[in-house]
Amino acid sequence: MTTYERVQGLPVAVDSLELERRELVVSSDFTRVTTVVRLRGSGEEGLGEDVTYTASVHDTPPALELAGRWESLEAFSRHLEGLPLFAAPPEQAVYVNYRRWAYESAALDLALRQAGLSLAEALGREPRPVRFVVSMRLPEPPTAEPLRLWVERDPGLRFKLDPTSAWDEELVAELARMGAVDTVDLKGAYRGTPVDNPASAELYQLVAEGLPQAWIEDPDLDDPAAAAALEPHRGRITWDAPIHSVADIDALPYPPRTLNIKPSRFGSVRALFAAYDLCAERGIGMYGGGQFEIAPGRGQIQYLASLFHPDTPNDVAPSDFNVGAPRAGLARSPLPAPPAGPGFRWG
Repeated sequence: MTTYERVQGLPVAVDSLELERRELVVSSDFTRVTTVVRLRGSGEEGLGEDVTYTASVHDTPPALELAGRWESLEAFSRHLEGLPLFAAPPEQAVYVNYRRWAYESAALDLALRQAGLSLAEALGREPRPVRFVVSMRLPEPPTAEPLRLWVERDPGLRFKLDPTSAWDEELVAELARMGAVDTVDLKGAYRGTPVDNPASAELYQLVAEGLPQAWIEDPDLDDPAAAAALEPHRGRITWDAPIHSVADIDALPYPPRTLNIKPSRFGSVRALFAAYDLCAERGIGMYGGGQFEIAPGRGQIQYLASLFHPDTPNDVAPSDFNVGAPRAGLARSPLPAPPAGPGFRWG
């Protein structure tokens, strides 16, 4: 039985839909906006989170016709597949998947709660403590000082960093001495986003050789010089932005050892669980990734990490790490697995 087959037949009754706009002021030039999806039915409520990055599309989302007694989660998903999730084509095509995931995860939560099951019980898996890393970009000009401050507060904390062309040998050597970097995200696979990072053979060689234990995420291998610089380090290359389906995994330039699996990139529960099964079948490692969730979506990706890849460098740190300086009271890795109550809820 596939992972999806364990949940696809769950009936789900939807009486009403409510959308709640959320926002978090992160800095003077960035306010994160998401939408909480609430599906209600039979006295229960299912939650999801739309992580689309363009703030304006959260102001007037289309009203979707979702009410009904759906014979299965699969039937609900197929109905959702045919609905216009945006009033106009979004800025990025992947945003359709982000929004669909919000409704799919809410429907999964609702179906499980109506059945009196936790996701762990439905899948026959035991939640385990989740190891996490903190993802950040160093300031410009780059310095390791932010990492030092975090590590002074929590010596066991690990990081995922976004290298830029301003990095130099001295900085990389200092990061190597700290021994706290699990992943470097080159962001070379992004196109048309604020975080695009053009290929640089010099930067790729610098971080690959200077941080020999770190995973190398999303290089731009279409650039011949950059590809040549990373050829000796192929075993550490991993992917995030291009991965939306099993077909995308098959289309990679060579079989990966591990992948960053971000649930919202897949859109449907069906597509996500198919990727989990494929990676397990082929022995491909996985770690989770976040989308700056500020509502129930963060707990949901932590829950999935606890079931499918708890011991890897999951970029699913609690949301408190996204705002503010190092301080007392923050969670430490690994996150303890709470009792699995009904639904698709972490804790």
